[in-house]
Amino acid sequence: MDPDAILDGLDPSQREAVTSGAAPLCILAGAGSGKTRVLTRRIAWRVATGGADPQRILALTFTRKAAGELTARLAGLGLRDRVAAGTFHAVAYAQLRRRWADGGTAPPTLLERKGRILAACGADTQADLGSLAGEIEWAKARLVVPERYVEEAARAGRHPATPPATVAELFERYEQEKQRRRLVDFDDLLALCLRALEADDGFAAAQRWRFRHLFVDEFQDVNPLQHRLLEAWRGDRPDLCVVGDPNQAIYAWNGADAGFLVGFLDAHPTGDVVRLDHSHRSTPQILSAAAALLDRPQAVRATRPDGPAPAINGFPDERAEAAGVARQLRDLHGGVTAWSSMAVLTRTHAQAAVIAAALTAAAIPHRLRDQRLANRSDVRDGLAELEAGGRARPLAAALLDVRDEVVAPLAQELLAVEPAATVEAFLEWVATADDAPRRAGRDAVDVCTFHAAKGLEWPVVFVAGVERGLVPIGHAATLEAQAEERRLFYVALTRATRVLRCTWAQERTFGSRPMPRERSPFLDAVEAAAAAVGVDAPVSPPPPVLPARAPSPVLTALRAWRSAAARAAGVPPTIVFRDDTLAALVEARPRHQAELVELPGIGPIKAARYGDDLLAVLAAAEAS
Repeated sequence: MDPDAILDGLDPSQREAVTSGAAPLCILAGAGSGKTRVLTRRIAWRVATGGADPQRILALTFTRKAAGELTARLAGLGLRDRVAAGTFHAVAYAQLRRRWADGGTAPPTLLERKGRILAACGADTQADLGSLAGEIEWAKARLVVPERYVEEAARAGRHPATPPATVAELFERYEQEKQRRRLVDFDDLLALCLRALEADDGFAAAQRWRFRHLFVDEFQDVNPLQHRLLEAWRGDRPDLCVVGDPNQAIYAWNGADAGFLVGFLDAHPTGDVVRLDHSHRSTPQILSAAAALLDRPQAVRATRPDGPAPAINGFPDERAEAAGVARQLRDLHGGVTAWSSMAVLTRTHAQAAVIAAALTAAAIPHRLRDQRLANRSDVRDGLAELEAGGRARPLAAALLDVRDEVVAPLAQELLAVEPAATVEAFLEWVATADDAPRRAGRDAVDVCTFHAAKGLEWPVVFVAGVERGLVPIGHAATLEAQAEERRLFYVALTRATRVLRCTWAQERTFGSRPMPRERSPFLDAVEAAAAAVGVDAPVSPPPPVLPARAPSPVLTALRAWRSAAARAAGVPPTIVFRDDTLAALVEARPRHQAELVELPGIGPIKAARYGDDLLAVLAAAEAS
């Protein structure tokens, strides 16, 4: 590989990140700044300049799709020797299987779903099962054992559907039942590998010899268990490179801790941080709206030309909203936009189903993204063909008899991590994997949740159902949870490269009950940013704008006070308090200054400055 060719087309900050000699190195990569490009070019650069042996590189990702994209890009850069790339779970499982085989130990059975065992432990409803499984996964990610669950859950502000004491009791029973049946779940794979590395010096030395150069993608999503496992793989060696974006930290609810990224230099004082400062994905208009949402200066500068300002449309109810989105998609498609260039993103799976039904009715081709790889019919067919020749066969040999275009590339990814893998090991690995990349050639609109859209992009994006209670989600009660919801919406907005439209409904049916809705307070920032950049001609005629509901008297009084306070200070009203802060005041109706600090957008300084006035306005409005 030609080192100079590897640097072709990189902007200055990308070039710095690729060629930096720092170790450990942290690359802060904002949305659209070329994260994967930089990561793969850095790996290729290290190999081309003799700084790394490709057979000793391990690239850790959070999805199999990301691992596949990384290896494909490396191959395109001319890296002939296959770099091992995989998820934390896949790599840990591969190492454990080899250890069990070398020691003549029969491996435990992998438990793909917790529900059956939890039901045997006393969880008797589907709601209980889902809540319990989520709490157990959170606890394990945070290295919390059952006897400490109640205390740690309270500290983290978690409010599970099942009482915390009951969660702890069933968590303990679940662990005992797994041990009795010789079962391990996905999280156990990480804990078992960590335990082996920390207790067995020989095993640790072998893994550190095998993988000497460590790269980690999406480092903001690492949880404490994964971070400790990473450190056990690394040992005392400095050869570590991580890439991430704290603005896209959206998995704290599942145990992730962005503090490992934000505090990278505190943990690695001899390392360095490089920030990628250009976005090559979205227009300036979309980036401005996203930055305004986070209420901070824009971290990256757009390199794309100007585009239309983001649009916000309201509809009478969710059916009208879904039909309106379908109509606009068809209008855009008629303007020679491929279906596959467009996506509709929703906060929940239930909303996605409503959108999909409307697209079906409008005869618009679409796909609901299913992240379970083993659920795909084309994958199941290929696995059945592979399994028919015998589960004990070496996987590399079995592939000689299989010409499946989906299964064969998947198998090659496992072989890069575990060259001696058997067919049985591959079948178990698939059970831990997520969705494969979108199949080429199918022209269809993508419909998926905000979380599933992370890492993807489309020229045209509709963000639907942007209502209070959904965006932010209703159960986001703490300041930390509210901040994560704001970052999640930021992720959704920055999936768009050219056209961004947000929609909401004034009424939505939950179960059989229609409920009045309000648009999300997050849209205020999007609307203000759109107004600041000017309104371009819409790509297609927008639906009729609905009359806004009259604000409550309390909100009217708060807005009047805010305007007066802003005039006195000579600043815009939103500098005094954002609209979502006013909405939170209306809902919470605080009566004491101590309660003000708990609300979004009100810290100790603003509470001290404006607290007495706010409480007086609230009291007067309620009295009238």
